[in-house]
Amino acid sequence: MKLASRRGVRRIAAVLAGAVLTLAGCGAPGSAPAAPADGLAARLDLAGQRYVVGGKNFDEQLVLCQIAVAALESVNAEVIERCNIGGTDATRNALLAGDIQLYWEYTGIAWAGFFKQTEQVPDAQTLFDLVSQRDLAQNRIRWLPRAPFNNTYGFAVNERTAAELDLTTLSDMAHHLSSGRPGALCVETEYANRADGLRGLEQAYGFQVPPERVWTLPTDAIYQATADRDPCLFGEVFTTDGRVAALQLRVLQDDKSYHATYNAAVTIHEDAYAKAPEIAEVFAPIAAALDESAISELNRQVWAGDRQPREVVRAWLSDKGFIGAG
Repeated sequence: MKLASRRGVRRIAAVLAGAVLTLAGCGAPGSAPAAPADGLAARLDLAGQRYVVGGKNFDEQLVLCQIAVAALESVNAEVIERCNIGGTDATRNALLAGDIQLYWEYTGIAWAGFFKQTEQVPDAQTLFDLVSQRDLAQNRIRWLPRAPFNNTYGFAVNERTAAELDLTTLSDMAHHLSSGRPGALCVETEYANRADGLRGLEQAYGFQVPPERVWTLPTDAIYQATADRDPCLFGEVFTTDGRVAALQLRVLQDDKSYHATYNAAVTIHEDAYAKAPEIAEVFAPIAAALDESAISELNRQVWAGDRQPREVVRAWLSDKGFIGAG
Protein backbone atom coordinates (compact mmCIF):
# COMPACT_ATOMS: atom_id res chain seq x y z
CA MET A 1 0.00 0.00 0.00
CA LYS A 2 1.17 3.49 -0.73
CA LEU A 3 1.79 5.79 2.19
CA ALA A 4 1.33 9.46 1.35
CA SER A 5 0.89 12.70 3.23
CA ARG A 6 -1.42 15.52 2.20
CA ARG A 7 -2.25 18.90 3.65
CA GLY A 8 -4.92 18.30 6.30
CA VAL A 9 -7.89 20.52 6.96
CA ARG A 10 -8.21 22.49 10.15
CA ARG A 11 -10.11 20.22 12.43
CA ILE A 12 -9.34 16.81 13.87
CA ALA A 13 -11.65 14.21 12.36
CA ALA A 14 -13.72 11.85 14.37
CA VAL A 15 -11.82 8.82 15.61
CA LEU A 16 -13.96 6.05 16.40
CA ALA A 17 -11.32 3.85 18.12
CA GLY A 18 -15.13 4.20 20.62
CA ALA A 19 -28.94 0.37 30.31
CA VAL A 20 -32.18 0.08 29.13
CA LEU A 21 -33.93 2.88 31.02
CA THR A 22 -36.69 1.89 33.32
CA LEU A 23 -38.36 5.28 33.07
CA ALA A 24 -41.38 5.41 30.78
CA GLY A 25 -40.73 7.03 27.44
CA CYS A 26 -36.95 6.62 27.58
CA GLY A 27 -36.35 3.81 25.13
CA ALA A 28 -35.95 4.20 21.38
CA PRO A 29 -35.56 7.72 19.99
CA GLY A 30 -38.98 7.64 18.38
CA SER A 31 -40.64 7.21 21.76
CA ALA A 32 -38.87 10.13 23.45
CA PRO A 33 -41.08 13.07 24.48
CA ALA A 34 -41.07 16.28 22.51
CA ALA A 35 -39.62 19.46 23.97
CA PRO A 36 -42.09 21.77 25.68
CA ALA A 37 -42.67 25.02 23.85
CA ASP A 38 -41.24 27.05 26.72
CA GLY A 39 -38.17 24.90 27.33
CA LEU A 40 -37.01 22.04 29.52
CA ALA A 41 -36.85 24.27 32.57
CA ALA A 42 -40.66 24.62 32.54
CA ARG A 43 -41.03 21.10 33.95
CA LEU A 44 -37.57 20.06 35.19
CA ASP A 45 -35.40 21.47 37.97
CA LEU A 46 -32.04 19.91 38.86
CA ALA A 47 -31.03 22.64 41.28
CA GLY A 48 -28.60 21.22 43.84
CA GLN A 49 -27.17 18.62 41.43
CA ARG A 50 -23.55 18.94 40.29
CA TYR A 51 -22.17 17.32 37.13
CA VAL A 52 -18.69 17.26 35.63
CA VAL A 53 -19.42 16.88 31.92
CA GLY A 54 -16.74 15.40 29.68
CA GLY A 55 -16.21 14.76 25.99
CA LYS A 56 -13.69 13.59 23.41
CA ASN A 57 -11.43 15.69 21.23
CA PHE A 58 -13.12 16.05 17.84
CA ASP A 59 -15.78 18.31 16.39
CA GLU A 60 -18.84 16.12 16.90
CA GLN A 61 -17.86 15.39 20.49
CA LEU A 62 -17.30 19.09 21.16
CA VAL A 63 -20.84 19.65 19.87
CA LEU A 64 -22.33 16.87 22.01
CA CYS A 65 -20.43 17.98 25.11
CA GLN A 66 -21.68 21.53 24.75
CA ILE A 67 -25.23 20.24 24.27
CA ALA A 68 -24.96 18.44 27.60
CA VAL A 69 -23.53 21.51 29.33
CA ALA A 70 -26.21 23.86 28.00
CA ALA A 71 -29.08 21.47 28.69
CA LEU A 72 -28.06 20.87 32.29
CA GLU A 73 -27.42 24.53 32.97
CA SER A 74 -30.88 25.35 31.62
CA VAL A 75 -32.48 23.20 34.35
CA ASN A 76 -30.39 24.83 37.07
CA ALA A 77 -27.79 22.12 37.61
CA GLU A 78 -24.25 23.13 38.52
CA VAL A 79 -22.02 22.14 35.61
CA ILE A 80 -18.25 21.85 35.38
CA GLU A 81 -17.16 21.58 31.77
CA ARG A 82 -14.41 19.17 30.74
CA CYS A 83 -14.95 18.94 27.01
CA ASN A 84 -12.00 17.93 24.83
CA ILE A 85 -10.48 15.47 27.32
CA GLY A 86 -8.85 13.34 24.64
CA GLY A 87 -9.60 10.10 22.84
CA THR A 88 -12.01 7.33 23.74
CA ASP A 89 -9.79 5.62 26.30
CA ALA A 90 -9.04 8.80 28.25
CA THR A 91 -12.67 9.92 28.32
CA ARG A 92 -14.12 6.52 29.19
CA ASN A 93 -11.56 6.03 31.97
CA ALA A 94 -12.47 9.43 33.39
CA LEU A 95 -16.09 8.28 33.61
CA LEU A 96 -15.23 4.92 35.18
CA ALA A 97 -12.99 6.63 37.74
CA GLY A 98 -15.63 9.21 38.66
CA ASP A 99 -13.54 12.14 37.41
CA ILE A 100 -16.49 13.06 35.21
CA GLN A 101 -20.14 12.09 35.71
CA LEU A 102 -21.25 11.86 32.09
CA TYR A 103 -20.36 12.11 28.42
CA TRP A 104 -21.78 11.02 25.04
CA GLU A 105 -20.56 7.64 23.76
CA TYR A 106 -21.31 5.52 20.68
CA THR A 107 -22.94 2.09 20.73
CA GLY A 108 -20.55 0.60 18.18
CA ILE A 109 -17.51 1.67 20.18
CA ALA A 110 -18.90 0.09 23.33
CA TRP A 111 -19.84 -3.17 21.60
CA ALA A 112 -16.56 -3.73 19.76
CA GLY A 113 -14.18 -1.72 21.90
CA PHE A 114 -15.31 -1.97 25.52
CA PHE A 115 -16.90 -5.43 25.33
CA LYS A 116 -14.71 -6.93 22.56
CA GLN A 117 -17.65 -8.33 20.62
CA THR A 118 -17.19 -9.28 16.96
CA GLU A 119 -20.77 -10.27 16.11
CA GLN A 120 -22.52 -7.78 13.84
CA VAL A 121 -25.79 -6.47 15.29
CA PRO A 122 -27.56 -4.69 12.42
CA ASP A 123 -30.59 -3.49 14.40
CA ALA A 124 -29.77 -0.22 16.17
CA GLN A 125 -32.17 -0.69 19.08
CA THR A 126 -31.03 -4.27 19.71
CA LEU A 127 -27.43 -3.09 19.82
CA PHE A 128 -28.34 -0.29 22.21
CA ASP A 129 -30.16 -2.71 24.50
CA LEU A 130 -27.23 -5.13 24.56
CA VAL A 131 -24.68 -2.40 25.26
CA SER A 132 -26.73 -0.57 27.88
CA GLN A 133 -27.66 -3.71 29.80
CA ARG A 134 -24.08 -4.96 29.90
CA ASP A 135 -22.56 -1.62 30.86
CA LEU A 136 -24.99 -1.14 33.73
CA ALA A 137 -24.47 -4.67 35.04
CA GLN A 138 -20.69 -4.76 34.70
CA ASN A 139 -19.60 -1.15 35.19
CA ARG A 140 -22.53 0.71 36.78
CA ILE A 141 -22.69 2.97 33.73
CA ARG A 142 -26.19 3.85 32.56
CA TRP A 143 -27.02 4.78 28.97
CA LEU A 144 -29.68 7.45 28.47
CA PRO A 145 -31.85 7.49 25.30
CA ARG A 146 -29.89 7.13 22.08
CA ALA A 147 -29.90 9.60 19.23
CA PRO A 148 -31.04 8.32 15.81
CA PHE A 149 -27.98 9.56 13.92
CA ASN A 150 -25.36 6.97 13.01
CA ASN A 151 -21.77 8.25 12.80
CA THR A 152 -20.29 5.15 11.25
CA TYR A 153 -17.57 4.39 8.72
CA GLY A 154 -18.42 5.13 5.10
CA PHE A 155 -16.94 5.87 1.70
CA ALA A 156 -17.53 9.13 -0.10
CA VAL A 157 -17.05 10.45 -3.61
CA ASN A 158 -16.89 13.95 -5.03
CA GLU A 159 -20.59 14.74 -5.67
CA ARG A 160 -20.02 15.76 -9.28
CA THR A 161 -17.98 12.64 -9.97
CA ALA A 162 -20.60 10.44 -8.32
CA ALA A 163 -23.23 11.83 -10.67
CA GLU A 164 -21.00 11.40 -13.73
CA LEU A 165 -20.15 7.78 -12.89
CA ASP A 166 -23.59 6.91 -11.44
CA LEU A 167 -22.17 5.90 -8.04
CA THR A 168 -24.68 5.57 -5.19
CA THR A 169 -23.78 2.41 -3.25
CA LEU A 170 -20.76 0.52 -2.00
CA SER A 171 -21.68 -2.19 -4.50
CA ASP A 172 -21.18 0.45 -7.21
CA MET A 173 -17.77 1.24 -5.72
CA ALA A 174 -16.81 -2.44 -5.63
CA HIS A 175 -17.85 -2.88 -9.27
CA HIS A 176 -15.90 0.21 -10.34
CA LEU A 177 -12.71 -0.87 -8.58
CA SER A 178 -13.03 -4.44 -9.88
CA SER A 179 -13.53 -3.31 -13.46
CA GLY A 180 -10.06 -1.84 -13.82
CA ARG A 181 -11.34 1.69 -14.40
CA PRO A 182 -9.07 4.40 -12.97
CA GLY A 183 -9.36 5.70 -9.43
CA ALA A 184 -7.71 5.14 -6.06
CA LEU A 185 -9.25 4.12 -2.75
CA CYS A 186 -8.03 6.12 0.26
CA VAL A 187 -8.22 4.82 3.82
CA GLU A 188 -6.68 5.62 7.17
CA THR A 189 -4.10 3.26 8.66
CA GLU A 190 -6.45 1.74 11.25
CA TYR A 191 -9.12 0.89 8.67
CA ALA A 192 -6.51 -0.57 6.33
CA ASN A 193 -5.22 -2.97 8.96
CA ARG A 194 -8.34 -4.03 10.89
CA ALA A 195 -10.08 -7.32 10.11
CA ASP A 196 -13.39 -5.45 10.25
CA GLY A 197 -12.00 -2.69 8.03
CA LEU A 198 -10.90 -2.93 4.41
CA ARG A 199 -10.31 -6.71 4.43
CA GLY A 200 -13.79 -7.39 5.73
CA LEU A 201 -15.31 -4.87 3.31
CA GLU A 202 -13.69 -6.63 0.35
CA GLN A 203 -15.00 -9.96 1.55
CA ALA A 204 -18.51 -8.66 2.17
CA TYR A 205 -18.77 -6.98 -1.24
CA GLY A 206 -16.83 -9.58 -3.20
CA PHE A 207 -14.00 -7.50 -4.60
CA GLN A 208 -10.30 -6.85 -4.06
CA VAL A 209 -8.47 -3.59 -4.62
CA PRO A 210 -5.01 -3.95 -6.17
CA PRO A 211 -2.42 -2.77 -3.60
CA GLU A 212 -1.15 -0.04 -5.91
CA ARG A 213 -4.61 1.53 -5.92
CA VAL A 214 -4.93 1.74 -2.13
CA TRP A 215 -3.55 4.90 -0.56
CA THR A 216 -3.12 5.19 3.20
CA LEU A 217 -3.56 8.79 4.29
CA PRO A 218 -4.03 10.65 7.59
CA THR A 219 -7.71 10.88 8.50
CA ASP A 220 -7.83 14.65 8.07
CA ALA A 221 -6.32 14.54 4.59
CA ILE A 222 -8.79 12.08 3.10
CA TYR A 223 -11.74 14.49 2.95
CA GLN A 224 -9.98 17.17 0.92
CA ALA A 225 -8.12 14.61 -1.21
CA THR A 226 -11.48 13.03 -2.11
CA ALA A 227 -13.06 16.38 -2.91
CA ASP A 228 -10.06 17.15 -5.15
CA ARG A 229 -9.91 13.61 -6.60
CA ASP A 230 -6.19 13.78 -5.83
CA PRO A 231 -5.38 10.99 -5.25
CA CYS A 232 -8.71 9.62 -3.97
CA LEU A 233 -11.66 8.72 -6.12
CA PHE A 234 -13.15 6.97 -3.07
CA GLY A 235 -12.33 8.15 0.45
CA GLU A 236 -13.06 6.60 3.84
CA VAL A 237 -15.04 9.06 5.96
CA PHE A 238 -17.18 9.26 9.06
CA THR A 239 -20.72 9.69 7.87
CA THR A 240 -21.83 12.66 9.99
CA ASP A 241 -18.55 14.59 9.74
CA GLY A 242 -19.16 18.26 8.87
CA ARG A 243 -16.72 18.12 5.97
CA VAL A 244 -18.95 15.75 4.00
CA ALA A 245 -21.47 18.52 3.33
CA ALA A 246 -18.97 21.37 3.33
CA LEU A 247 -16.82 19.74 0.64
CA GLN A 248 -19.81 18.46 -1.37
CA LEU A 249 -19.10 14.77 -0.96
CA ARG A 250 -21.60 11.97 -1.51
CA VAL A 251 -21.57 9.16 1.05
CA LEU A 252 -22.23 5.88 -0.72
CA GLN A 253 -24.99 3.72 0.70
CA ASP A 254 -23.76 0.67 2.60
CA ASP A 255 -26.25 -1.58 0.78
CA LYS A 256 -24.98 -4.77 2.44
CA SER A 257 -24.99 -3.20 5.95
CA TYR A 258 -21.33 -4.04 6.51
CA HIS A 259 -20.35 -1.24 8.88
CA ALA A 260 -21.38 -1.28 12.52
CA THR A 261 -23.92 1.14 13.99
CA TYR A 262 -22.62 4.09 16.01
CA ASN A 263 -25.58 5.78 17.68
CA ALA A 264 -24.64 8.32 20.35
CA ALA A 265 -26.12 8.45 23.84
CA VAL A 266 -25.29 10.10 27.13
CA THR A 267 -23.50 7.66 29.41
CA ILE A 268 -23.67 8.51 33.10
CA HIS A 269 -22.26 6.90 36.22
CA GLU A 270 -25.02 5.18 38.19
CA ASP A 271 -24.14 7.10 41.37
CA ALA A 272 -24.86 10.40 39.61
CA TYR A 273 -27.98 9.05 37.93
CA ALA A 274 -29.45 7.74 41.19
CA LYS A 275 -29.32 11.19 42.77
CA ALA A 276 -31.63 12.63 40.09
CA PRO A 277 -33.10 10.06 37.66
CA GLU A 278 -35.06 12.86 36.00
CA ILE A 279 -31.83 13.73 34.16
CA ALA A 280 -33.06 11.17 31.60
CA GLU A 281 -35.98 13.50 30.88
CA VAL A 282 -33.54 16.31 30.12
CA PHE A 283 -31.79 14.36 27.39
CA ALA A 284 -34.61 12.25 25.93
CA PRO A 285 -36.13 14.93 23.67
CA ILE A 286 -32.72 16.33 22.74
CA ALA A 287 -31.44 12.92 21.68
CA ALA A 288 -34.61 12.35 19.63
CA ALA A 289 -33.96 15.59 17.72
CA LEU A 290 -30.39 14.66 16.80
CA ASP A 291 -30.96 12.99 13.47
CA GLU A 292 -28.39 12.74 10.66
CA SER A 293 -29.32 16.12 9.22
CA ALA A 294 -29.16 17.96 12.54
CA ILE A 295 -25.82 16.62 13.75
CA SER A 296 -24.22 16.96 10.31
CA GLU A 297 -25.22 20.62 10.14
CA LEU A 298 -23.96 21.33 13.66
CA ASN A 299 -20.68 19.60 12.78
CA ARG A 300 -20.42 21.59 9.55
CA GLN A 301 -20.85 24.89 11.36
CA VAL A 302 -18.17 24.00 13.88
CA TRP A 303 -15.78 22.76 11.19
CA ALA A 304 -16.21 25.98 9.22
CA GLY A 305 -14.65 27.75 12.20
CA ASP A 306 -16.69 30.94 12.14
CA ARG A 307 -18.46 30.15 15.44
CA GLN A 308 -17.46 28.29 18.58
CA PRO A 309 -19.19 25.01 19.48
CA ARG A 310 -20.85 26.64 22.48
CA GLU A 311 -22.45 29.33 20.29
CA VAL A 312 -23.53 26.87 17.57
CA VAL A 313 -25.10 24.49 20.07
CA ARG A 314 -26.98 27.07 22.10
CA ALA A 315 -28.49 28.62 18.99
CA TRP A 316 -29.75 25.18 17.91
CA LEU A 317 -31.12 24.28 21.36
CA SER A 318 -32.90 27.63 21.55
CA ASP A 319 -34.33 27.28 18.04
CA LYS A 320 -35.69 23.83 18.97
CA GLY A 321 -37.28 25.18 22.15
CA PHE A 322 -35.11 23.24 24.60
CA ILE A 323 -33.53 26.30 26.23
CA GLY A 324 -34.30 29.97 26.36
CA ALA A 325 -32.78 32.45 23.92
CA GLY A 326 -29.63 34.27 24.93
